[in-house]
Amino acid sequence: MRLAVVVNPDAGLGGRLGFKGSDGRAAEARAAGAQDRAGPRMRQCLEKLAELAREPIEIIAWDGRMGGDWIPGNYTSTGVTPDTTNAASTSDFIKSHSPDLFLYAGGDGTTRDIVEALGDREIPLVGVPGGVKMHSGCFATTPKAAAEVVWSFVTGDLMVARTEVMDLDEEVYRKGEWKVKMYGEAFTPASPRWMQGAKEQVQRESEEETLEAMSSHVANLVEENSDLMIVWGSGGTLRQMCKQLGHESTLLGIDILHAGKMYNDLNEQGLLEIINSHDGEIKLLLSPMGGQGFLIGRGNLQLSPDVLRSIGIENILGIATPAKLL
Repeated sequence: MRLAVVVNPDAGLGGRLGFKGSDGRAAEARAAGAQDRAGPRMRQCLEKLAELAREPIEIIAWDGRMGGDWIPGNYTSTGVTPDTTNAASTSDFIKSHSPDLFLYAGGDGTTRDIVEALGDREIPLVGVPGGVKMHSGCFATTPKAAAEVVWSFVTGDLMVARTEVMDLDEEVYRKGEWKVKMYGEAFTPASPRWMQGAKEQVQRESEEETLEAMSSHVANLVEENSDLMIVWGSGGTLRQMCKQLGHESTLLGIDILHAGKMYNDLNEQGLLEIINSHDGEIKLLLSPMGGQGFLIGRGNLQLSPDVLRSIGIENILGIATPAKLL
């Protein structure tokens, strides 16, 4: 079994800063203090894989940030990470290797680069979630789940199936427009337990009454406690609810409503400053991503562990219309 490992070292850097993606903004994110996300998550995956493996797995990778820096054990070096990494670097790695499986860490942009570089080769992929946007179906739900998928593939317990490769233009995404597009297909080990589905845009034509009822519930909470601070998660469901309360939230960001004032599109630091300065009650409203079910970790990396600890798990309120529960 030959496993090729590749890491997009810039993936996920902009998440906690509220960049809504890292394409073209990696240097800016690092200058603002962003820390590696994709690499450490690849290390978590490989550490778990080492626990599971009952026979040797040959790992091939480049030295440096795109591979070797994050591999806890032995591996075969097939090159050195370039000083400047970009889509071409990923493409060069993919084109120069033909393993039994590609294990990569990144986001949807990384997936697109890999699929384009693969061309007609039907080599399966397993993605370790490490980006800001992860709508494609070849991502495992967690780094450890990715390890489970790889080992189950090695032992022959999982079949390979086609899945959709999804992405959106980050420049459009940052302007608050959300149009998920299918860019192609990839092969991946099929596992409903450990692999996420491709992102779906849930239809809501018949769900207006449900949204109105949920909006009324939130309005009642505010009426009962004028000092209540509400942290609004991202997504169309919550944005529509916020509009019904007379406010405008950020479709693809995290906002705070307190005492009738909206604080829009906050990054991790902005959230912490406002939340930690508040002594009263707080509620975080989150709506699951349609077709995948994620509340945290997809498109809302501003909600870091520190932010969630400051809010408190008991103060998180899940918001879901019937279509999102199907």
